[in-house]
Amino acid sequence: MSLQKSPLAPDGFPTFPEIPGVRFATGNSGMRYKGRDDVLLAEFAPGTAVAGVFTKNAMPGAPVDWGRRILPTGSARGLVVNAGIANVFTGKAGMKTVTDTAEAAAVLFQAKAEEIYIASTGVIGEPVPTEKITSLLPKLVDNLSTAAGNAAAKAILTTDTFAKGAVAKCHINGKTVTIAGFAKGSGMIAPDMATMLAFLFTDAAIPQEALQQLLSESNEKSFNCVTVDSDSSTSDTALLFATGTAENALPKAADDPALEDFRRALLTVMSDLAQQIARDGEGASKFITVNVTGAISDASAKTIALAIANSPLVKTAIAGEDANWGRIIMAVGKSGEKADRDNMTLKIGGTLIAENGMKAASYREADVMPHMKGQEILIEVDVAVGDGSAFAWTCDLTHGYIEINADYRS
Repeated sequence: MSLQKSPLAPDGFPTFPEIPGVRFATGNSGMRYKGRDDVLLAEFAPGTAVAGVFTKNAMPGAPVDWGRRILPTGSARGLVVNAGIANVFTGKAGMKTVTDTAEAAAVLFQAKAEEIYIASTGVIGEPVPTEKITSLLPKLVDNLSTAAGNAAAKAILTTDTFAKGAVAKCHINGKTVTIAGFAKGSGMIAPDMATMLAFLFTDAAIPQEALQQLLSESNEKSFNCVTVDSDSSTSDTALLFATGTAENALPKAADDPALEDFRRALLTVMSDLAQQIARDGEGASKFITVNVTGAISDASAKTIALAIANSPLVKTAIAGEDANWGRIIMAVGKSGEKADRDNMTLKIGGTLIAENGMKAASYREADVMPHMKGQEILIEVDVAVGDGSAFAWTCDLTHGYIEINADYRS
């Protein structure tokens, strides 16, 4: 299945920095894809700390179960990712694939199997030909390089139309540190976590407990604000690896003032990746931001924002460049959250459309049409019941989404 690059894609993949203590290699397993690499191997220096967040889908794949099991150890020496087969709903054989792969990589890295993270993405319910991965690993070890970040980002893609990367620099106790990451995701994207797969790397020295808190906090404000189709993947995984090679003074905890710049930079990288996922939504032609204010709480605002962002009626209207604002009002009401019908306001692209329980007297549809024809759509709703606010990122719903998913296994 050949896919055209999303019209919402960034100009290109960023220059991916070499992070001391992190090396990548990629190869083709012959499992599903021809003419491209579909397996990623990453090696981390001894002492690398790791933090992770995983899908809340009740049908997680074996790699997610494995990641949750080993995360409390707090350390990582390697990562193996395959694209094409998700290793989900594969019974005991699925976990054997994970453990066999982890053990094979551990031998090569002279590490413990519990220090090797596994991730898979692709078709659900098909067994993974484990030997195709494990037999490839020794060849990949010979090709490990600190300069292979771009190739690594491409190897984990499935229906994505472009590789997604982001980079930021910051300071911890006077030392310059780097954060870089890549992600994949295009369909089956909804909060909890809405990434499918994301891997972040830093040379910062940060205690594992603090690293975990920082990742979890940023996840709620980035990946958990993205939705393409309201379907939360069985494989969603985001991992943050910190090698400590920057040799900064060790912060005491996540709330240490020395970590403020790192916290900002981490959220910047994760938000960038999250938005790129929405921009690569299957068949997407428009990127949509939904801002909700005036809710009884931030949580309530987020529920309302996602009700709008997930509405097929809202998304198809936007795809058709139709300012059918009544569908947005409907979505607010169906959220089940408190909203004041007679005092709420609705704007699209900054144009006031509804207020005081009716269409605004100043509204003319011609005023909003230039915005509807653009690629960046902004919806703003104030529900007039409190101080809560939240946002969601999504894309429109086009014929392309149906075509991609109807042909996904062919």
